[in-house]
Amino acid sequence: MTARLWIVRHGNTFQAGDPSRRIGARTDLPLTDAGRAQAVALHDRFAADRVEFGAVLSGPLSRTRETARIVAGTEAEIAPWLVEVDHGPDEDANEAAVTARIGRAALSAWDAGGVAPPGWIVDTDARLAAWRDLFARARGDVLLVTSNGAARFALLALDERPASLKLRTGAWGLIEIVAAVPRLVEWDVRP
Repeated sequence: MTARLWIVRHGNTFQAGDPSRRIGARTDLPLTDAGRAQAVALHDRFAADRVEFGAVLSGPLSRTRETARIVAGTEAEIAPWLVEVDHGPDEDANEAAVTARIGRAALSAWDAGGVAPPGWIVDTDARLAAWRDLFARARGDVLLVTSNGAARFALLALDERPASLKLRTGAWGLIEIVAAVPRLVEWDVRP
């Protein structure tokens, strides 16, 4: 049996020109109009490719649930392991303040290898186990809507890394599972 995991990062939650901040599990921002437009573009792309999702999973925050609803046209099953990371003392802080607190090396380790900076609550082992469990049991086309912080663990569970672990807002990655072997097909693709 073949499965395809369509991993989507939620749409934009900041208006154009807003300063970048670390928003995670404790800040439930809604999608902006631009974020909803990103979700519609994903819906249209998957519809044009005739992708029919047999299962739809999302993190519990409104931005992931709304993105899933727009993309798939149905409510998602909430998967707690898809929740965004908890940025601890860096929650809602701008990037300059985060960098000043933890340093560029810690941010590079997070971006390159998923090593959580000091004070962030990530539960790496549980996230990796959840992705591996999904790889073992998934069937058909599955839509997963989450955050950049949570999505990266799909790649880490594969031990396969593209040039960047980053998944931009409104972008998808595709993992195909054939004969119980998962492989990365695409990452960080926008319609």
